Amino acid sequence: MNKKISIGEVINFLDKTFRPELQEDYDNAGFLLGDSTISYSGTLVALDLTSAVVEEAVNEGLNLIVTHHPFIFSGIKRITDRTEAGRIVLKLIKNKISVYAAHTNLDNLPWGVNGILAEKLGLKDCRILRQSSVDNIGAGMVGMLPKETEADKFLLKIKKLTGQPSIRTSKHDPKQEVRRVALCGGSGSEFIPDAIAAKADLYLTADLKYHDFQRAEGRIILADAGHYETEQFAKEIISRVISEKFSNFACRISESQASLIQYI
Repeated sequence: MNKKISIGEVINFLDKTFRPELQEDYDNAGFLLGDSTISYSGTLVALDLTSAVVEEAVNEGLNLIVTHHPFIFSGIKRITDRTEAGRIVLKLIKNKISVYAAHTNLDNLPWGVNGILAEKLGLKDCRILRQSSVDNIGAGMVGMLPKETEADKFLLKIKKLTGQPSIRTSKHDPKQEVRRVALCGGSGSEFIPDAIAAKADLYLTADLKYHDFQRAEGRIILADAGHYETEQFAKEIISRVISEKFSNFACRISESQASLIQYI
């Protein structure tokens, strides 16, 4: 039988591990909703909080949902059954489910979103792409492939890893050799100058606009592999951290979670 612990004890551990104080000023990471005094029954991990994710948590008897993207971000003005957001909040409260988010703070940790993406792509000798005022904390990552690889072969590796049906790239020579790679999971157009300054051959990110590709100017290959697709491994990090600490409690990655974008 599991020793009873409160939601608050789990939240305190998540705060110490994911360090919400490292989040960007615009962000809303941390403990977002719930009663910290309730006994903890287990965690469901997802990238986004959707009605399907909440239903999954209810069915599995898990009373803590930890996501990467904060459900409450720019503010909710009404909580009623007439909006999707309102229905989600009402269902969470009715079922006594708490919600926590690890967002840009997890992006900024070296072992976070960008660290695991770099690891899965086989990058070595990695460092932070844009260093913050705190040592070894900041946005993006830059590292080296074990050996030079043709651009399109590496892009195919990204497609396979992320499960993307297609990747948008700047115009390039398919056989151009790539060795130094910069990346930023999720929206990272603002770090294009940092990737160029780091002398990266290729910069992997998401949510690039048409004119962002113009900024490559033949100096770097820009690759947009999708927001969900480049951040999806955050779920692995969150799940691993919680499972290792609270091994007697269920911690599951949502099976209903997928990208909000479809490709046809």
